[in-house]
Amino acid sequence: MKIKEIIVVEGKDDTTAIKRAVDADTIETNGSSIGETVIEQIKLAQKTRGVILFTDPDFPGEKIRKTISDQIAGCKHAFIPKNDARPKRGRGIGVEHASPEAIRLALQSVKEEMEEYISDISFDDLVDAGLIGGSRAKARREKLGIILKIGYTNGKQLHKRIQMFQITKEEYVEAINIILQEEKN
Repeated sequence: MKIKEIIVVEGKDDTTAIKRAVDADTIETNGSSIGETVIEQIKLAQKTRGVILFTDPDFPGEKIRKTISDQIAGCKHAFIPKNDARPKRGRGIGVEHASPEAIRLALQSVKEEMEEYISDISFDDLVDAGLIGGSRAKARREKLGIILKIGYTNGKQLHKRIQMFQITKEEYVEAINIILQEEKN
């Protein structure tokens, strides 16, 4: 599988994992304090070939994703579920631990960031579905992120991400129904 866009990852081990899975070029941020040189490289990559942000499914990974998105418009995003980003042994979480199959699946499900979209899914819809507030909210958001392939977010970020990736009411309702059905079983 050849990827046209340049994939932005956190480090060398992520690059190694990506190259085991697909034929692609990468830019490494080398951590969450992204320097101006790296931002300029990503801007150039976005202009010439496009960019896919593929960071770890953890707080530092989300911080990197947000930092880049805030400075560079129109990025694409690949998300890997936490369960697919854990090592077989030991601790930690990251793209470098993912199998080639999990990486390919994430890259096949890339979401494109859109700035001018107003979702018909309201913040109240998220509250009513138990995605914000309540004892099951975090688990439901995790499942929703996997089903919609938009990654995990906290309650505040969820509505923005739904808008950013133009999740339709139909997709949202279908995902909520799957979550509720799983909870019944």
